[in-house]
Amino acid sequence: MSELPTWRELLASLVADVRERRRIADALDLHPVTLMRWVKGESVPRPQSLWKLLAILPAKHRDMLSVALLEEFGDLSQAMSGASVEDASVIPTAFYARVLHTRANIPPALRFSSLGDLILHQARDLLDPYGLGLAIIVVRCMPPSADDKIHSLRESIGRGNAPWGTYLEQQAMLLGAESLAGYAVMSGHLCVNQDLAHQSSTSLGYRSTWEESAMAVPIMRASKVAGSLLVSSTQTNYFSPARIELVKSYTDLIALAFEDEDFYELHTIELRVMPSLEQQQPYLAGFQRRVAQVIRQAASAKKTITLVQAEQIVWQQLEQTLLSLHYKQ
Repeated sequence: MSELPTWRELLASLVADVRERRRIADALDLHPVTLMRWVKGESVPRPQSLWKLLAILPAKHRDMLSVALLEEFGDLSQAMSGASVEDASVIPTAFYARVLHTRANIPPALRFSSLGDLILHQARDLLDPYGLGLAIIVVRCMPPSADDKIHSLRESIGRGNAPWGTYLEQQAMLLGAESLAGYAVMSGHLCVNQDLAHQSSTSLGYRSTWEESAMAVPIMRASKVAGSLLVSSTQTNYFSPARIELVKSYTDLIALAFEDEDFYELHTIELRVMPSLEQQQPYLAGFQRRVAQVIRQAASAKKTITLVQAEQIVWQQLEQTLLSLHYKQ
């Protein structure tokens, strides 16, 4: 029977990929060279660093590495059991530098998608190191309607883990005053619901599939708002004070992905109630077909239109349809 690999050998296989090495180093607030020194046996990490390493790895790697670590560090399990998940809930300083560097060097057309992907991936891993189940979504204000008021929000880029998928854009929907994200935007303040299953007359938001607790933080620039960062968990009472502060910090970072024109004065926010996801789904099912149709129509008229612009047109059409649908009921 072949011997099990040591923890250093397992780590070596993980950090062989330069991008993964950088991700792990950023999450641990270390220089990538330090990881290579661990691999080569040139330094011995502290138990707390090893615990954080386990916390940021996917389950398939975490289990094997945990066994290997216990072979070498007999007291690591005790150190891990006594440690708090909150200890890992600080955004590494190296990650701030990475976000600022990306924003300074990325073309404006790619800024939102690139920064959004970078920040949400890291936020998901740090907010849910054990993979209990978490979704994090950037919810954007729809453009003002004919009355110069904003009546709904649109889920845009999103990242999650099981039971949600990794990429949540395909499940995007419109939200309104009935939602936690909507309340955060209208009030300009963060909003938390620690137990969505037990609603009361004062509780905010509603429960969607797999969701037990959630919070939303408005995305602000000075006194203007662009939307909110919505975080959902499969666990009740998941949003401890430390996690709330962490989500607030990630919201400040995600604001860097927006342009100045994406922010609106609070007095222009007049959200209405949007239909449920079940009611929206028949209309959302044909989204890509409608986008393609808008692009074809623009081409026939010899007009240039980007995919993002075409999608925005379709979202605005859907908004009007869904608002009229709700108020007919």
